[in-house]
Amino acid sequence: MRVGLLGGTFNPPHLGHLVCAQEAHSQLGLDRVVFMPVFQPPHKEVESDPGVAHRVALCELAVADDPRFAVSRLEAGTPGRSFTVDTLKRLNESNPDDDLTFIVGGDMAYALPTWYEPEAVLSLATLGVAEREGVGRTDITEHLAGLAGADRIRFFDMPRLDISSSLIRRRVAAGQPLRYLVPDAVAAYIDSEGLYR
Repeated sequence: MRVGLLGGTFNPPHLGHLVCAQEAHSQLGLDRVVFMPVFQPPHKEVESDPGVAHRVALCELAVADDPRFAVSRLEAGTPGRSFTVDTLKRLNESNPDDDLTFIVGGDMAYALPTWYEPEAVLSLATLGVAEREGVGRTDITEHLAGLAGADRIRFFDMPRLDISSSLIRRRVAAGQPLRYLVPDAVAAYIDSEGLYR
């Protein structure tokens, strides 16, 4: 099975995440895209974190009615900071027949040489790069050319959606509507649980 992995904090998940997953699924020929909320991201602190259980629940609600998508609790169940290479190793061990594609934005792809064991990451998964304005395909390709496995990078086009999790949190705190920015079930859960106020 060709499996795309979309890791992140998902604090909360929004339509930008779903569009990214859809475009990767369609353009990279994936069978399924799995959302992988992290317990704690390796490079940043989680702002206004309602806790990993809420973030997993929000992801499950966000993808519930789309059979192309699923949610994995693998990273969410691993306390502390998790590194991509360790997650990919565990996935390869548990499902050796899956062909993995790790989905990232252009800015994260450009930073790949600074990751923990970047060449091991490329040996375990194809890198699916969502192309956005700012960091171009040529810049990324040239910047990563020195890494073993740099030929395992595939680009897909991502429509520009100016939605971020921090914007959603600010809107909740200000009492502004979330409709059309997050799935309805996500908005309802945020409201019923009193998150981000």
